[in-house]
Amino acid sequence: MNKSFGISILYTLPMFLITFVFITGGKPNFSDPANGLAILLTFLGMNVLYFLMHYTGKTDKYRAILFIIFALSLSFTLISNMVETRNSMSFSQADVVECKIPFCHLVIPMMIIPAAFTKSIIFPGSIIGGFADISAMLVLWLVATIVLGRGFCSWGCFYGGWDDGFSRLKKKPVIKKISDFWKWMPFAVLIMVSLTAALTLVPTYCDWICPFKAVTEFEQVTNVESAIKAGVFISLFGGLVVVLPIMTRKRTQCSFLCPLGAINTLSNKVTPFTIKIDKNLCSDCLKCVEVCPLFALTPDGVKNGKVSVFCSKCGKCVDACSKKAIHFGIKGIPAGTMKNFSRNIFLFTSFLFIAVFSSGSIINSIKSLLNLIF
Repeated sequence: MNKSFGISILYTLPMFLITFVFITGGKPNFSDPANGLAILLTFLGMNVLYFLMHYTGKTDKYRAILFIIFALSLSFTLISNMVETRNSMSFSQADVVECKIPFCHLVIPMMIIPAAFTKSIIFPGSIIGGFADISAMLVLWLVATIVLGRGFCSWGCFYGGWDDGFSRLKKKPVIKKISDFWKWMPFAVLIMVSLTAALTLVPTYCDWICPFKAVTEFEQVTNVESAIKAGVFISLFGGLVVVLPIMTRKRTQCSFLCPLGAINTLSNKVTPFTIKIDKNLCSDCLKCVEVCPLFALTPDGVKNGKVSVFCSKCGKCVDACSKKAIHFGIKGIPAGTMKNFSRNIFLFTSFLFIAVFSSGSIINSIKSLLNLIF
């Protein structure tokens, strides 16, 4: 899989040019030194990671670096924006009434039924033109879902980097056996929050059980109910995003709770990209099953050369396979054929998405840190 330095540079050149245009708008402005340096560091860092994916043949290792930085920087940007506009991470009922809540893609499953039957948007955010407005986020998620399927959960979700990062802190899991039953839980959560949101016209997942409220924005604690909610948010974040990923080396929040993850799982049926197993090379060592963070691979599945719809195309199994039997593929192309072509097309598409999607928050975070230091 390793490629020469020159060929890897050629693969990187189109990404270099496209990300330059997106990140700078085609007209780089370095009049503000901190902003200029933040742009430069973001641009160069992303393209170095993309180059290393091609040069080393490793995907997950370098994807995870950008993915985790994206999650941290997005939370930092959101918190900074909230503190700047509200002097607090919390929001008041006045902010809700005035639709000043940044839109989050996790609310999408709860919007579908009310939008279809009542023609109303139940999230109190700006539709166009605000910070993290509804229309822009919907378009970005829809494009990513059609193209990447559940790959959005490893190449686009600005929360996924949290449990992905914590799942890498220990070299070996403390909890080694987890029933496959739990990976179906997000579908139950999806049904529950969709129905309750339709009945109450309130995004119940966001209102009661989203663990990422702990690292973004949350309702002001003014009474017993809001205090209980805050406790739930912090407990779920600590348990599903921090402790269990460390102990299992799995992305437990994404696997066991996220309702949008359930929708993205179903969208794997329409995306052109997939992971394939070449049974002519596979030795049934099951290393891929061991490292899969989302329970997408099972011993029976590997035996039959099948990867389930739960796959987020993170590339961890591909990197772990010493026989190169498991690889990125394109539907319609048989397993074991056109491996480099399929991987190159997928990497270009997925990395371009995360690079464009994450660049703004990463630049803002670096700029803020530089201003603090200097």
